[in-house]
Amino acid sequence: MFLRTLSGRFLGLTILFVMIAEVLIFVPSVARFRLDYLQNRLDLAQLAALAALSREETELPAEMRRELLDTADVMIVVLMRNGVRELALADEMPGRPAATYDIRDPSAWDLVKGAGRVFLTPGDRVIRVIGQTRKGTEGVVDVVLQEAPLRAALMDYGLRIFYLSLVISAATAALLFIAVQFLIVGPINRVIAHMVAYRDDPEDTTRIIAPKSGTQELLDAENALHDLEVRLTSALRQKERLAALGRAVAKISHDLRNMLTTAQLLADSLETIENPKVRRIAPKLVKSLSRAVSLCDRTLTFGKAEEPAPELEQISLHDLVCEVVENERQTTNTRLVEIRSEVSPDVMVRADAEQLFRVLSNLIRNSAQAIAASGQAGSVRVEASQQDGRTFIRVADTGPGLPPKARDNLFKPFQGGARQGGNGLGLVIADEIIRGHGGTLALEVSDENGTVFAISLPAE
Repeated sequence: MFLRTLSGRFLGLTILFVMIAEVLIFVPSVARFRLDYLQNRLDLAQLAALAALSREETELPAEMRRELLDTADVMIVVLMRNGVRELALADEMPGRPAATYDIRDPSAWDLVKGAGRVFLTPGDRVIRVIGQTRKGTEGVVDVVLQEAPLRAALMDYGLRIFYLSLVISAATAALLFIAVQFLIVGPINRVIAHMVAYRDDPEDTTRIIAPKSGTQELLDAENALHDLEVRLTSALRQKERLAALGRAVAKISHDLRNMLTTAQLLADSLETIENPKVRRIAPKLVKSLSRAVSLCDRTLTFGKAEEPAPELEQISLHDLVCEVVENERQTTNTRLVEIRSEVSPDVMVRADAEQLFRVLSNLIRNSAQAIAASGQAGSVRVEASQQDGRTFIRVADTGPGLPPKARDNLFKPFQGGARQGGNGLGLVIADEIIRGHGGTLALEVSDENGTVFAISLPAE
């Protein structure tokens, strides 16, 4: 389990990398040790040979000859001086050497390969070594010796290097582990603790992290987390206030709808009165009350989030748009606003007719009201096209365009209203309906020349 933590993995990788570095150091070190060992044998053999050759008048006693060879740890010594090869010392003549090594000018690979053979070759071989003399007269020393003492020395040296590597690795890993704990893991755990505390109560501003890390990368992460928590807390508070407002509006809308329904029934009875003025005003009053009841219904529907799933079917978009246009003309000042359909009769769309009617009615009404509020004559047109398996519906007007605040909060409830008295729910509900159809509702253009809303619906 420890190795799954950042500290454990860092500790393991540190030990691994240090050991790899030690191995890369160990191999050439052992090769150099072997070269120095053999060169030392050559130097001692040269001195022993010179001592033996200095007694030209008498033969060197066997005991002294044995002592000189044991001191140099060799079996035979041959000197080559001025092109002359001379046997200087010899005890018992060994068999043929198992290998010959010339260390006068070895390559790095030859040294590494020679050291490897010492470790990997079993038994006590007899080897021959040729090297340059480093003491006295310049010449070449050729010796025969046993390999077992060299292997023992190399093993002892290798073990010392290995134990030293372990100590260095452990000390390095411990120091790095402490550094990582202090510089990285500790600050990360602090950030995690803040995140857990904030998760438990995101509305408590005292749980928002205060950036103070001394490491730039962690400080950037803490700053980003601080900004995220501040924005999230603000959004949660705003949504809580909107939820409370929505509940209050829903209650008011429910009671108001009942009152308006009663008023609507009373208004219907006015149409039976023969007074011309009453008969002229009664239809407008009924329509106004109907719109008020409809607004209450939409508010309740949005507050309860009970928009039903669309019942999709192939319908004639031309017929639907004509019906919407005719309906909106009844409640629009036709002297200022011209509403027309430019949808081809052969355009079919797969949609819920009732829900799409509400969306188009909302968009056309918003455009007509914007033009009427400006006091300037204008027009609203609905057009459609089909390509790449999608149906595109555009509602365009020649009105004054949306104000900046309305554009910034276009699909936000209670914030995106473009006219005074508007609640901003119409576009929110329209967007929700279109998304329920698998399509999109977007504002394409809105400037002093007019506004264009675009609906994109899939064929399937």
